[in-house]
Amino acid sequence: MSELKNDLLLRALKGETLSRPPVWMMRQAGRYLPDYIKLRQKYDFFTRVQTPELACEITLQPVDQVGVDAAIIFSDILVIPQAMGMEVLMEEGKGPLLPNVVKTAADIDALQTDAVEERLAYVMNALALTKKELNGRVPLIGFAGAPWTLLCYMIEGKGSKTFDKAKQFCFTQPELAYRLLQKITDVTIVYLKAQAKAGANMVQVFDSWSGMLSPADFKIYAQPYLVQIADAVSPDVPVTLFPKGSWYALGDLSKTSAAGLGLDWSVTPQLARTMTNNSITLQGNFDPSKLLAPIPQIKKEVNEMIDAFGTTRYIANLGHGILPNVPVDHARAFVDAVKEYGS
Repeated sequence: MSELKNDLLLRALKGETLSRPPVWMMRQAGRYLPDYIKLRQKYDFFTRVQTPELACEITLQPVDQVGVDAAIIFSDILVIPQAMGMEVLMEEGKGPLLPNVVKTAADIDALQTDAVEERLAYVMNALALTKKELNGRVPLIGFAGAPWTLLCYMIEGKGSKTFDKAKQFCFTQPELAYRLLQKITDVTIVYLKAQAKAGANMVQVFDSWSGMLSPADFKIYAQPYLVQIADAVSPDVPVTLFPKGSWYALGDLSKTSAAGLGLDWSVTPQLARTMTNNSITLQGNFDPSKLLAPIPQIKKEVNEMIDAFGTTRYIANLGHGILPNVPVDHARAFVDAVKEYGS
């Protein structure tokens, strides 16, 4: 294994004193990069995800072209429902569709939980190949969707502004919801441990829809499963949890075995630091839409963001995934502003 030439990300997660934070961007491998768009015109979505050489090429693009301090493997959170036996369709520009949703106890029983590692071997192969190609330039991040967020898709069948069906399922059949959440959790733990073994230096758990839950319901349907994953996977590799929209949970989550917490833009750095007692590395939380602002403004606001968070126990990132219409030089300006901080 080659030594990491740039280990800023891992040092930030350990809480080491740094003169500038590391920087990467959620969804950095993909849709705003012209070279990615060329591949998208040639290969359908799951071909890109399931072909290690393509996933590797896409993962490396932002490292080469934007200069981020970490690579995140090109994949999707819905590979887990897929590996559990559900059909997942991806339409360009439309988002995911799961034609046969989970409705009954029998549907939950039918979900496969064995041999997940084999069914998702293409992800591990992509990680191993990317690790080799990176040759120690920057750390490699693996990821998975959180159980609550996957439940939302598995019951709703597609994206939603409210996820009413998913919530109705949980509130009217809680026992079934717990069974489904536990099944997803067990599979996710196996999956993330396999990612660590394949070369991921850190893994992130995306709870994209946890903000749909009230603080009380978050403690029932999201938090216990995030904690289980962090506890099980942390001995193998540092874990970052990103419960989007659930700023109210920062205090509780800072007391878990997670190494980092992702933040969206709905929380101030000061509040996040206070709620977590400055005991955990925070990641975020630049509004991705602000990358459409003029470059001087992006740079100014990035500096203000780092001033507010501090350079230690902090990873500069967006508050959600980069938008497809962000010009590449604006993404680069964001990264450069972090790299030039304090110089």
